[in-house]
Amino acid sequence: MTKSAKSAKGQEMAGREPGIEETFEALEEMVKKLEDGENTLEESFACYEQGMKLVKTLNAQIDKVEKQILILSEGDEHE
Repeated sequence: MTKSAKSAKGQEMAGREPGIEETFEALEEMVKKLEDGENTLEESFACYEQGMKLVKTLNAQIDKVEKQILILSEGDEHE
């Protein structure tokens, strides 16, 4: 993705919560930063902290979707 496309995407996301795919992409970027080995120890800790926040966000997003699926599934069983 080009820098301008990322900027446009960032502006688009500013008004709403990122979706699961977008959160996964952000987490992948954090992992890449950690794996490249070019960071200071402080930067690595910051990336790790941000990555853990993203993991928690993903867990919450996935739980929400699973609950929605269960509700929809229960509706199908009653028909």
